[in-house]
Amino acid sequence: MTHVGKCLTARGIKPIATYRHAFQNTYLYGAFSPIDGDSFVFDIPCVSSEAFYKYILALSGHRSNEFKIEVIDNAGFHSLQKYKLPENICFIRIPPYSPELNPCEKIWAYIKQRFKNIAFGSIQQVSDWLEDFICHSMN
Repeated sequence: MTHVGKCLTARGIKPIATYRHAFQNTYLYGAFSPIDGDSFVFDIPCVSSEAFYKYILALSGHRSNEFKIEVIDNAGFHSLQKYKLPENICFIRIPPYSPELNPCEKIWAYIKQRFKNIAFGSIQQVSDWLEDFICHSMN
């Protein structure tokens, strides 16, 4: 679904934006390094403990010699009690209803700002745009 946002126009001119009303989801799991700016983003079509565990395994394999600290909230899908956590990943849980404590929320907000007023033809175009934006436009 197109997210309509503010834009600059001349006084008295109403902006025109392409709009597409179709609702489909894709989800991004991500980790961003505050040290060197490296990022690891996992695009997946669902939210579940199993999907989150697949993301954790993939993150563990990315720069596998590094120890990673993942900040997570208390969402139900973050519960991985029945899974074995990789040795190079540690979780820091933040209190409920406090997304401002998660540094990644600033990055998600940055991506969402650039996502406004773009009409995509398919969910695959959204995924392609996200991959291109994260890999080539963020620094």
